[in-house]
Parts: sequence; structure tokens; C-alpha cells
Amino acid sequence: MAEMQADLDRFRDLAMRTQADFENYKKRCAREKDDAIKYANTSLLDKLLPIIDNFELGLAAAKEQGEQSPIYSGMNLVLKQLNDFLIDNGLQPIDAVGQKFDPNLHEAIAHEPSDTVPDHVVTKQTRRGYKFKDRLLRPAAVVVSSGPAK
Repeated sequence: MAEMQADLDRFRDLAMRTQADFENYKKRCAREKDDAIKYANTSLLDKLLPIIDNFELGLAAAKEQGEQSPIYSGMNLVLKQLNDFLIDNGLQPIDAVGQKFDPNLHEAIAHEPSDTVPDHVVTKQTRRGYKFKDRLLRPAAVVVSSGPAK
């Protein structure tokens, strides 16, 4: 009888552990599904970023012809609409200039001495970085101050 009671206790324990494992599995699957839905557009946005970069370069070239140029005005309006759309859908640009260098958000491509900017502060941004919702999509490519020249 004692042996049967021990087997019963062991099987009860096994059933409870299996049920708890299954509940954890269901929660993990639900969390993974929510993440997949939340970040479904990540690859699309990642492919769109170089196009935005090139559009901004074209806008800078059009600005050289004058800010009153119809081409510059039109391109500026389209870029504003595009940026507003992307921001509404969770894409956030990373503005790095003047910020302390953060390796989680910035990719240092060069150091330059500066008498006016403190050490480890971003002086230039050569490529804008972006976050998608709460994840880093692309780090900002930056030039970092190395402090006063020696």
C-alpha cells in the first residue's frame, strides 16, 4: 500500500510539473507571437533606410541650388511626409550630435580633436541611426571628439 501511495505521489508531482511546463510553453508562444506581429515590418524598414539616406543626399544637393528652388521645396515636403509616416509607424531617428557617445546607439567611424567639444561627445553624424519601437534598427555612424589636441 505504501508503495502504491509513493507511486501516486510521484505521478501527481509529474502531472503538476507537466501542466506547469505546458502553461509556460503557452505563455512563451503567445509572447513570441506578439513580438512577431510587433516587429513584422523590421525587414521592410531596414531595406527602406538606404533609400531615405539617398533621398536626404539628393535634398542636400537640391539645397545647393537655393532653398527657394521648387525642386528643393518639393523634395523637402516629400521627405517630411515620409518621415511623419515612419514615425507614426514606430520608426524613431537617433539624433547623435552633441550627445555622449553610446556604443549601444552609435557606431564610431572616426575620432577628431576638438577644443570646444568634450571628450567622448559626438561632433558629427555621417549616417542617421534608427530605432524601431524599442529595438535598435541601425546605429548612427558618428565622429567622436577626442578632446583637446595634444
